[in-house]
Amino acid sequence: MNKYQSLITIIKNSVADLIRNKLRSFLTMLGIIIGISSVILLISLGLGLKMYIQEQFKALGSNLIIVMPGKMMSGGGASYQTAMMSGFKFEEKDVQALKKLDSLNTVVPLFSRVLDIASDKENKVYETIVSNEEIFDIMNMEIEFGRLYNKGDVSKRKKIAVLGFGPAEKLFGSAETALEKNVKIGNQTYKVVGVLEKKGGGGGVVPSIDDHVFIPHTAAISFNPGRKFMALYARAADEQNIEQTKNDIKEVMLKKYSDDDFSISDQKELLSSINSIFDIISLVLTGIAAISLIVGGVGILNIMYVSVAERTKEIGIRRAYGATRNDILVLFLTESALLSVLGGFIGLIIAQTAVLGIKQFFPAYIDLTSIILALAVSWSIGLIFGVLPAVQASKLTPIEAIRRD
Repeated sequence: MNKYQSLITIIKNSVADLIRNKLRSFLTMLGIIIGISSVILLISLGLGLKMYIQEQFKALGSNLIIVMPGKMMSGGGASYQTAMMSGFKFEEKDVQALKKLDSLNTVVPLFSRVLDIASDKENKVYETIVSNEEIFDIMNMEIEFGRLYNKGDVSKRKKIAVLGFGPAEKLFGSAETALEKNVKIGNQTYKVVGVLEKKGGGGGVVPSIDDHVFIPHTAAISFNPGRKFMALYARAADEQNIEQTKNDIKEVMLKKYSDDDFSISDQKELLSSINSIFDIISLVLTGIAAISLIVGGVGILNIMYVSVAERTKEIGIRRAYGATRNDILVLFLTESALLSVLGGFIGLIIAQTAVLGIKQFFPAYIDLTSIILALAVSWSIGLIFGVLPAVQASKLTPIEAIRRD
């Protein structure tokens, strides 16, 4: 009980000293505030984006298989990007060859381009996905107004478009009024025949599926004169035999391409690559932001040395009245820890507020682990950088402390 009362007294004294020096305390905490808020914010952005992309892939189903140009090495995030950027290589003949496989239900060719899309009211830039009529099924998209384009539209090369909910609203004022209106995509005119059901998610620099425009690949020759595709999406007939299905696809593709010309990935491999990319990015960004925490720790170290020098007489009096070296050590360690934890708490509030604002434009998410980790790191920094000043204060004898002052 005495130890408990002693600890309460030490905390009260530490808080009182911090309040007496409000400005100095705030300036000391500033590095911790910036560091914690930066680390939490960066982790939240990375985690939110990672979760959003994972949800998008999972929504496509576990039997999804994607064939991409270029070689994707297992476990390597950068190689995945290299594969996607290596160009439009696949042809309609490849689609027809894969459709002959009994192990596949669906094969969908795809390429996309960011294009200017204009109505008679607005002009916006959207990612335009060019594919056949099966793209809507493989991406689990439903129609809200109008209709989807069909096999007949594709074979007749009809210049029609299906808009995501976002483009429909922004180009025409409301989604429903977009039907049967014309849009200019690039330098070509297309009639809007449908508007997709609103899915939500994404925002800002992270496009949602709601912010895409879809047109038949046969009516997009001006955007893709070589008629090449950047990816082939396929659905396995049997989810339990994904590996065998991938081998079947590989066997067909090797009749035309070398092994280095393409990569075949299932959902599990894609998610693994995405996780690897974001783990590396999060580690690098967190390391950069952690520099602020080190600077904040150095600030605490300096100010605690100043505090020891200013309170030498107080230390001597405390020792003269029976305070032990351990009491003095705990007093100054408590002050440094309080400074750091309070800075961390303020940093958390700032980060949480920022995330609430950013969520409107970018997926962001703060989890409980990040909060606990932030407070634990703050507490640890306070203790680590407060040790040397606290030890120096505890070594002062009553007579030495009073004389020195």
